[in-house]
Amino acid sequence: MEHSLSIIERDIVIIGAGAAGLTGATELRKAGLTVAVLEARDRVGGRLHTDDIDGAMLEIGGQWVSPDQDALKETIAELGLETFARYREGESVYINAAGERTRFQGEIFPVSADTEREMVALIATLDELVSEMDPDRPWAHPRAVELDQISFRRWLEEATDDQEARDNISLFIAGAMLTKPAHAFSTLQALLMAASAGSFSNLVDADFILDERVVGGLQRVPILLAENLGDDVFLGQAARTVRWGDAGVTVLTDDLEVRARRVIVAVPPVLYTRISFDPPLPRRQQMMHQHLSMGFVIKVHAVYETPFWREDGLSGTAFSPYELSHEAYDNTNFEDPRGTLVGFVSDEAADGVFTVSAEERKQAILTSLSHYFGEKALTPVVYYESDWGTEEWTRGAYAASFDLGGLARFGADLRTPVGPIFFSCSDLAGKGYQHVDGAIRMGRETAAEIVAGLGA
Repeated sequence: MEHSLSIIERDIVIIGAGAAGLTGATELRKAGLTVAVLEARDRVGGRLHTDDIDGAMLEIGGQWVSPDQDALKETIAELGLETFARYREGESVYINAAGERTRFQGEIFPVSADTEREMVALIATLDELVSEMDPDRPWAHPRAVELDQISFRRWLEEATDDQEARDNISLFIAGAMLTKPAHAFSTLQALLMAASAGSFSNLVDADFILDERVVGGLQRVPILLAENLGDDVFLGQAARTVRWGDAGVTVLTDDLEVRARRVIVAVPPVLYTRISFDPPLPRRQQMMHQHLSMGFVIKVHAVYETPFWREDGLSGTAFSPYELSHEAYDNTNFEDPRGTLVGFVSDEAADGVFTVSAEERKQAILTSLSHYFGEKALTPVVYYESDWGTEEWTRGAYAASFDLGGLARFGADLRTPVGPIFFSCSDLAGKGYQHVDGAIRMGRETAAEIVAGLGA
């Protein structure tokens, strides 16, 4: 017996119920257009996901809000959500290559005077390069082609002989943001990461980048956006085929056929190949999307009976390019008596811990946290690893970035529509790149472009 599809007609169909897709749908509805949002998962939010793990509320995906993230802050306010400041009182911890642990305050790590001088000089040089970049047009940087042909690792090697300075500056981009080895992405891509946050100095300042959290978790944003869209959000509906032409689009899932004037593909570019386009996308897009790939990071949650590090005068903030968990923060929930630490294991280090058993991996990661916070870190009451690399509908974290030479070569076409097909997600953003703020900006911009084009 042939399976018949339910046919739906809308002005715009959106593929993906993350922050970009839901924001785009919201803006289109405000403009008087009808929408349908198709989501492959059984939940909304994409890389925003709050879940209850063994009685603890954990933000498995993105969670922090920065002062400059206007689009996200406006959305949070519009939805009536509350925020709270990340705990940061007390001293931070740094561990050097020799394994020596030092408590410190401020942004610059406690290193030798020579290494500190080199780090300050590198940050100043990077800030100067970033000041010449429009994050929405990184390919227009006066040295774009040159900087896109040299890996960030090589640029650092040419900039200083101080290994510890190189390791620490690399940590902010490679480990903490792009989650790829510094030899795998270009200096131009590194500058975009910094420019998207306003400056390299902002990336170095954890108090700026990781300023606030949303009470109840950041997934509240897409959940509430979806609630406002009501029956126009369809879960468990992976888009299999997009048929497109001058007359509009037809999007097919296993159960639905959605006919529309335009489609917004609001999923990470690494998932575009999961959709069959008929006719195929043009040559430019086919090539471009092959040069984008996800990074890889494990976000580790360790919940303790109390935030014991605070009693020791520690903020919970810790850094070391030489530790398995290269950074850690106090991630205690709003008004929660228990204490939560979150740590991160990225790129090749993350590859390595998945070659051992789950128990060995847990012990290795907790041992790393104990180097920062002492033996009490070894015995959490709840332990969980966010592994986005196994997520079928994400395939990595935090976001997609270009390989060497890709940004200067293809960047200008990254957001270029193809006929009735528009592309929109945080991976494609300039300001707010790879953050929820960028997703919301992209959703707004894409909706505005469609509305203008339709004359709605």
